[in-house]
Amino acid sequence: MNPLIQALGRLLPERQVITDDLRRLAYGTDASFYRMTPEVVAVVESEDEVQGLLHAALAHQRTVTFRAAGTSLSGQAVTDSVLALIGEGFANCEIAPGAELVRLGPGITGGEVNARLAPHGRKIGPDPASINACKIGGIAANNASGMCCGTAQNSYRTLAGMRVMLADGTLLDTEDAASVAAFRKSHASLLDELAQLASATRADGKLAERIRHKYKIKNTTGYSLNALVDFEDPIDILSHLMIGSEGTLGFISRITLNTVAEAPNKASALVFFPTIEAACQAVIRLKQESVSAVELLDRPALRSVENKPGLPAAIRSLDNDAAALLIEVRADSVAVLERRINAALAALSGIDTVHLPAFSTDPATCDMYWKVRKGTFPSVGAVRRAGTTVIIEDVAFPVESLAAATVDLQALMRRHGYSEGIIFGHALEGNLHFVFTQDFSDQAEVDRYARFMDDVCELVVDKYDGSLKAEHGTGRNMAPFVEKEWGKQATDLMRRIKQLFDPNNLLNPGVILNDDAQAHLKHLKPMPAAEDIVDRCIECGFCEPVCPSHRLTLSPRQRIVSWRNLSQRAAAGERATEAEADFAYLGLDTCAGCGMCSTACPVGIDTGELTRLLRGRGLGNTSRKVGEWTSNHFGSVTALSRLGLRAGHAASSIAGNALLGRITDGMWKRGMPQAGRAPSQYRGAGDPVVYFPACAGRIFGANTTGEATQPEVVMELLVRAGYAPRLPEGFDSLCCGQALASKGMAQEADDMAAAVTKALLKAADDGQGGYYPIIMDASACSVRMQKLLDPRLKLYDFHEFAHDALLPRLRLTRKPGPVALHINCSVRRTATDAKLRRVIEACAEQVVEPAGVTCCGFGGDRGFVVPELNAHALRKVHEGLPSNCCEGVSTNRTCEIGLTAETGRPYRSIAYLLEECSREEGTMHC
Repeated sequence: MNPLIQALGRLLPERQVITDDLRRLAYGTDASFYRMTPEVVAVVESEDEVQGLLHAALAHQRTVTFRAAGTSLSGQAVTDSVLALIGEGFANCEIAPGAELVRLGPGITGGEVNARLAPHGRKIGPDPASINACKIGGIAANNASGMCCGTAQNSYRTLAGMRVMLADGTLLDTEDAASVAAFRKSHASLLDELAQLASATRADGKLAERIRHKYKIKNTTGYSLNALVDFEDPIDILSHLMIGSEGTLGFISRITLNTVAEAPNKASALVFFPTIEAACQAVIRLKQESVSAVELLDRPALRSVENKPGLPAAIRSLDNDAAALLIEVRADSVAVLERRINAALAALSGIDTVHLPAFSTDPATCDMYWKVRKGTFPSVGAVRRAGTTVIIEDVAFPVESLAAATVDLQALMRRHGYSEGIIFGHALEGNLHFVFTQDFSDQAEVDRYARFMDDVCELVVDKYDGSLKAEHGTGRNMAPFVEKEWGKQATDLMRRIKQLFDPNNLLNPGVILNDDAQAHLKHLKPMPAAEDIVDRCIECGFCEPVCPSHRLTLSPRQRIVSWRNLSQRAAAGERATEAEADFAYLGLDTCAGCGMCSTACPVGIDTGELTRLLRGRGLGNTSRKVGEWTSNHFGSVTALSRLGLRAGHAASSIAGNALLGRITDGMWKRGMPQAGRAPSQYRGAGDPVVYFPACAGRIFGANTTGEATQPEVVMELLVRAGYAPRLPEGFDSLCCGQALASKGMAQEADDMAAAVTKALLKAADDGQGGYYPIIMDASACSVRMQKLLDPRLKLYDFHEFAHDALLPRLRLTRKPGPVALHINCSVRRTATDAKLRRVIEACAEQVVEPAGVTCCGFGGDRGFVVPELNAHALRKVHEGLPSNCCEGVSTNRTCEIGLTAETGRPYRSIAYLLEECSREEGTMHC
């Protein structure tokens, strides 16, 4: 065995040392257009593990690259050596009293930090577009900024302290006086040299002014040399050099940031201009006002989104030279907001615009504007030719040169044949992103890209003295051009810094500084076509935080990466490998198929569709026959399932739940429901509605003996609210087919859905050419049938009907104690979670919604077949449930089974809570 891997095996638990081909390939991808397959992936969960890893790597002469979320765009998170994956042990967040300071581990996402700070009216300064996916470690290591943070609120400017581990394993805590004192002794020579470098730099007036000038606009090219002119204490210099160092100088194990106020009042305006020049003239004026953001979009960028709903029709008739500015103003009060709006409008006065500028304070309108702006990048990725990649470059110009530079950049893209390219950016900072598609499978195309980048560098550096990387980090992409931008003197200073911190070149070599002039043209990522439904994937990683299997097996991005590679091998006629066998479990078996990835994906890809497609292709004749029999005899399936539950409870009464769970490989759960039963038809009066109880609620009964089943509770509620529920004929033998669809049996599943539709058409017919409303009580099934149902029928998921129709008719007494809410993936995907929250808030005085939990991972039958998926998906639920929370609610029966088993608290349908709180005799308490 590889001696390094043996050493890591002694240092780390087995699950944290990843050596199989499939996952090494999957982790060899970040959001950039580079790929390198690591020799080993080591998941680190503590400072001790990082220290041990660094010592082992040095002893075995391997280099180490740290990786947080892998949303980096310049190739700084890939390696062919040791990839150190920052684990959840570093996902910590400590908010100081008053919330003006926050101490963060590198493994927590920026979005989660802001969610925790939101109740305090604060947020972190950096606001990259990837904030919901990228992690604090990457934000700091790349000095990420974004649309509103500018240069004043990035990590460098808001840094208050850090814990950092150097390449030799020494730990420095800049907020701990004892740690600083010890470091001053142990690393006196390092600190002395830093102090001397800073003193010499400040004494060199020309160099010092050059550095200050470079940071008047956004700049992440090279190391943060401004630390040498901004600070005198070498501890401060060291900590600020770490910002933007991309893991090449040390490992930031904790960072303390000054938070910034989150203004509660906002207004946005989308203003169209006849020319780029007019738009940029407006930017110069707006920069003098109190505006929070000004986003520039050129005409191709506008064209890429002009058909989005809600945008003014005038956008489609703009001339080819037109441009737009998306302007946002924020304030602590409505009065101040109004003054700032008027000041911004006054600044635009006299500038030629296509229409009269106007601000909107309507949250929906503002949200739509910003979604459109954020949709420009993926819009290019969505329409690119299969096999090509989408590249987003990131430069900055002095604001006064922005108009001319934008026009030059447009011309440069046309000259090199990138006619589909678009330009947008953070105009207040002179920061432009330009997006284009590129084929790296053809050497001629690679050569075209190389010529283009050479010309871009000349334009940015030689003509406008701008930044080659404004906010995306240097990475491999711009490492060969650092000296061109900075000059030899400043670059030699960077080389000296790297040598001081990392004399053995252990940390992320080739990133930021690289003497290979062709480095940016090596290790280019292949993007072979695999399946139409996922070929649009740009491998950005935005999907990963919401995926229940991420960090257990594979994420959606990694499934697509893996399948692209396996498809490419198969097309080349290569023999089957161990990776293909591994993909069956890592890629398919443990995919919940929940579609949550589509809610975060910039181009809306549901990787669950790929999973279902591949599962279907892999089915044998026996499985097909079982599926056909199930489709045709579902009544028998229902009866057999209930019989199995009764037998299971009989066995558990003798052997106990724990032993039975072990015997059945986790299929038998703690708190397994009793066997269900079909409800009886209602014969009374009221407003007619059709109720189709989903099969899970009919098969799995109440949590405890003697309790009403879910269908019985729903029926009781409908009657109590003055409705006359009617059940479809033969309903207990019907199923929407969701279970078969998840296994890839699409035709059999659709046949079952068609039978349900036929029964519902008959049951809902009011005899006068209309149809009664239909209610289903399992969100996953409701969503499926809403897509497939005859358009004449209106189907509600139960919580939707409860919100719209039951709440106005019921008298409710709210429960005092905390009730846990799990919003399952189907409700999240359909964006009906607000209605569900309003229903539970009408029933409970205190609602608990544990952070960090999206899909529960039960995935229909996945919770029975691969129970580890359910446990992994709910690993964060425990810390979010207070000890006095003794019940939970959701809207999917199988989800509730998994939640009950994992938390030890009974989870039931929201219908139970609504029924309890609407009883005339008052509430019941758990």
